[in-house]
Amino acid sequence: MRERAEAVDPLRPADAIDGTDATDAERADGITSPRLGPIGWLRWGWRQLTSMRTALVLLLLLAIAAVPGSIVPQRSADPNGVSQYFSSNPTLAPILDKFQLFDVYSSAWFSAIYILLFVSLIGCIIPRTKHHFTALRARPPRTPARLARLEDHRETVVELAPDADADAAATRAIDLAGEQLRKSGYRIERYDARGAASVSAERGYLRETGNLIFHAALVGVLVAVGLGGGFSYTGQRVIVEGTTFVNSVGTDYSSFNPGRFVDPDSLTPYTLKLDKFDVTYVPFGDADAGQAGDFAAHLTTRMPGQAASTGTVRVNHPLQIAGDDVYLLGNGYAPTITVRNAKGDVVFHDTIPFLPQDANMTSIGVVKVADGLPEQLGFVGFLYPTQVKLTTGAFSSAYPNLLNPVLTLNVYGGDLGINNGIPKSVYALDPTSMTQLTGGTTGVKSIELSPGQTTALPKGYGTITFENDAPKGSTGQAESVKRFVSLSIHHDAAGPWALGFAVCAIAGLLLALFVPRRRMWVKATRADGGLRLEYAALARGEDPTLKAAVDALAAKHGEVLAAAGVASVPGSTADRAAQAPSVD
Repeated sequence: MRERAEAVDPLRPADAIDGTDATDAERADGITSPRLGPIGWLRWGWRQLTSMRTALVLLLLLAIAAVPGSIVPQRSADPNGVSQYFSSNPTLAPILDKFQLFDVYSSAWFSAIYILLFVSLIGCIIPRTKHHFTALRARPPRTPARLARLEDHRETVVELAPDADADAAATRAIDLAGEQLRKSGYRIERYDARGAASVSAERGYLRETGNLIFHAALVGVLVAVGLGGGFSYTGQRVIVEGTTFVNSVGTDYSSFNPGRFVDPDSLTPYTLKLDKFDVTYVPFGDADAGQAGDFAAHLTTRMPGQAASTGTVRVNHPLQIAGDDVYLLGNGYAPTITVRNAKGDVVFHDTIPFLPQDANMTSIGVVKVADGLPEQLGFVGFLYPTQVKLTTGAFSSAYPNLLNPVLTLNVYGGDLGINNGIPKSVYALDPTSMTQLTGGTTGVKSIELSPGQTTALPKGYGTITFENDAPKGSTGQAESVKRFVSLSIHHDAAGPWALGFAVCAIAGLLLALFVPRRRMWVKATRADGGLRLEYAALARGEDPTLKAAVDALAAKHGEVLAAAGVASVPGSTADRAAQAPSVD
């Protein structure tokens, strides 16, 4: 086998063995890796975890893991959306819930990626930072003995005056080169030996500084988001025109999701009053008729002990108050309904938000009357802002604005299930323990009302009125039903910190990308009747401007030497000026 190897390549050692021609016995006699014990495997795992490649992979995994949080509604941000998702997808929702897809950002698998990325970055940054500080304190390396071996190398010979001291001229030339390099941002160190004077210079440590800033800023973002989330909270509230919301957990929030370190009793008790909700629709006859244009919720805000002020909330344009951001999530109609018993006494009077079901604002809502009647009544209502009758006999809305508003109600009697201590949604009615009294298969027509109309309840229980909420003096029905808005109140303690770290990360990345890391040397040695000047450079990594930098250094140094009268450099500006013919 070895004879054949020598025949193929006479320069190859006789005992060389590789995978192409080694026998099994030879492979068995080859070098084997040492066996790793528990400590060795731990070291290997730590090195793999703290490598830059692993950090990049974990960062990519974190970005991918966050995608479901923008597709599936999250309990922390939209609990009503989660409930609706379970209602619309009764088979899929429990499966997604097992994988914690409704709580992505607090799930075990997302937290695992998050913590691993944090540890990886810390383990990568600390040793690199120590190495970087050591390098910053170190002297630039000695000038190589043979600069000509470097790829980017220039050499020129300059003439000295016959009586000039070559050693003094070399020293002066290197002094000027060092000053020139220092002004260009290089750290310099003189190295004179063996009859040669030289200066070693290096710069570009900002590149590694930028790298460290970038990775430290990523850690800062992770800490800000992870720790800041404990001081953040999100809440939702539906506000009807003319009503006021108080920033207090115990009274006014429909849902509230505080961070781990939030004290619900310490919220700033500011108030928000919905004065008016404006929305514009594309009119009939135009393309995209009925499409909504601008949404604007006009609010009156008041901080404790301060005068009231006004503000407006639009989609993607939140209102800021007391460090909270108030977002507009949705809107709809809220009809006012009054129920009287057989004696004419009011047993129920409230403005009920109805949830929109389509683009034309066909809305559904639930009214629950628990007291004052012979039995508890529940109403499932449909509001049609512009009622039309389909060929099937069913009602629908042809336009989202109030042109022909009609409210239909199906009545249920029995037990509402609100006295057993189990929370019930105000937007749903459980008819399990109730009997349907109107609509459906009862043979009794559903209640149908326009604003301002009153009709009798079944079984002589009393009457129900669809109140007309239009202001006095107004005409038509455009304002006969109040509007409501759904607001999300979000306090993000991590936002400013995360933004600051993100800016630092971008700044560090720019430094790492655009600051070149390079070393340069200038050496002066005696030559016949002059000085031999050598210029060389070496880059760490790709540096397409290195060759030009060496040329510029040599040219500028030549001009400086000529201007200082140290030597005459061929092709320098001073030479050309001296050789130009004079004009009298």
